Amino acid sequence: MTTIIQEVQHEQWGRCVSLSNASIQLLATLDYGPRIIHLSSQEGKNLFFEDTSNEIEQGGDAFAPVGGGSWKIYGGHRLWTSPERIPRTTYPDNEPVLWEQIGDHAIVLRSKQEHWNQITKAIEIHSDPSEASIKVIHHVTNNGAWPISFAPWALSVMGAGGRAIVPMTGSDNGLLPNRRFILWPYSRLNDPRISFTESALVVDQGEGPTPYKFGSDNEAGWAAYSNHGDTFIKSYEPVVGGSYPDFGVSFELYTNSLMVELETLGQYQEVESGATVEHVETWQVVKGLDLRKKVLEEAVTLLQPYVNK
Repeated sequence: MTTIIQEVQHEQWGRCVSLSNASIQLLATLDYGPRIIHLSSQEGKNLFFEDTSNEIEQGGDAFAPVGGGSWKIYGGHRLWTSPERIPRTTYPDNEPVLWEQIGDHAIVLRSKQEHWNQITKAIEIHSDPSEASIKVIHHVTNNGAWPISFAPWALSVMGAGGRAIVPMTGSDNGLLPNRRFILWPYSRLNDPRISFTESALVVDQGEGPTPYKFGSDNEAGWAAYSNHGDTFIKSYEPVVGGSYPDFGVSFELYTNSLMVELETLGQYQEVESGATVEHVETWQVVKGLDLRKKVLEEAVTLLQPYVNK
């Protein structure tokens, strides 16, 4: 399967690098980041949210001394560190990134060092020549003089109007509990966008009374989002019983009136000076698989051939 990699100029996002194969089209920004701003099937619509009017930003002039201005969501897929804490988390990624091609099928995006956080971030994107998938490898390096503790945190921001599906089953522990379901203070149990089947939680993005966020163990290690007639599936390898932030969950979902975020985490750990941690996701885009208007149980069932490989 041929992979095409080239630098392009985007009318909204400026300099970008494009990576595509027979089934997936991907675009990463170069004037800021690292950030993947576009993901679609070939000839399909962007499944990621794009904040073209800067509706979501934080920080204001507080970041001016480091040359960043305010943090902007921009959209797309980004790399953070957890647990979340302002202003460390929302350090603005407004400076240009370096990129290079790795062989015939991969690229790497590298940020400049975050001044007072003293970390650097990199995202490797590998197109699998034999399968319709993308491997996304996230790196966070501690450049400071002392160890720091964090978990790598990969957030895919999905566009409005779609349906998210997250598996909610755990191991069979007999009479003992087998899963965590964590809620944030603004989440309402009766939020009309949220539905449960026997094996999954389904979120239909739209207007709601408040934002909604939950965390789970997600032992199955995947989440899906269906929109524009296609379905995005991201997979990762959670460690059962591992050390994670936010009461020990490896997956989190956030939604408001604009978008849905599918968020996976690596383990929370102490990272020595000069050391790098890695967190890996695998992405699929299934063209023509539209789960938005299906009965909930049917939507979950239709996903099974793509997540039970």
